[in-house]
Amino acid sequence: MDLTDPRYAYMFGFVQADGHLSAGPGLKGRLSVEINVRDIAILREFQRLTPYNTSISERIRATNFSDRHHSAIWTLCSLEARTLINELGVPYGRKSLRITPPRVDFSARDYLRGVIDADGSVGITGQGFPFISLTTASTAVGAYLCFYAKQVTGAQRYIRRNTRDGIYNVMYTMEAAVRLTEHLYYPGCLALRRKQESAATVFTWQRPPGVKPRGKNRRWKPWEDEVLLRIDSADSAAPELDRSVASCSVRLWRLKSGQIPAPADAPLSQ
Repeated sequence: MDLTDPRYAYMFGFVQADGHLSAGPGLKGRLSVEINVRDIAILREFQRLTPYNTSISERIRATNFSDRHHSAIWTLCSLEARTLINELGVPYGRKSLRITPPRVDFSARDYLRGVIDADGSVGITGQGFPFISLTTASTAVGAYLCFYAKQVTGAQRYIRRNTRDGIYNVMYTMEAAVRLTEHLYYPGCLALRRKQESAATVFTWQRPPGVKPRGKNRRWKPWEDEVLLRIDSADSAAPELDRSVASCSVRLWRLKSGQIPAPADAPLSQ
């Protein structure tokens, strides 16, 4: 399983995110990947790429989301194959917190596409804006996506677990989403067909007239604080400072509440 080969890098990323490696008694055990039956074609690709005996089966069962969830399961039992997969970075048992990008040479964009196909999303929001995202419990994988996407798009993201379930949600939107999606879902790449189709809708997106790009974060300067306090109105100060009303409102509240020090010669109110 040469992870510099784009096909195997993708396959490994997908298996690492959505597969399960279990150990049985003695030398028994299995690697399995269970997905919605609509995506069974990708399991057939995995079967074709694997030089060991594997099987694909289907089942219908009740889940938290559906009374009749129809899934497809790809299973590999070879000890030699399982040992290799384990050494490359798929732990036995519960793994969501423990997975990391491979520690050997690998095709990064294909690996990340596999992870996103398994645990992410790509497409257009209900408001008509492009996005690509990943949901993961792994700090290492989330941080690696942020690092890699910064090189591709220039967009900086910082990961933080959400308070509800401790999961990282990393998302890119607008032009950053278009650039990252074009980079990951290149022509002829191995991917889930439905996500390839969703990626194609992202490629064609153009910013609507009148929707201005979000400016880079600007540090507040002392003279801006002075103007804001002197005007004492977010609505009136916004056009003067070329900032949003929301930004001016928050800054004014922080200045007046003492959360940040006010300029020495600026009045706290008019």
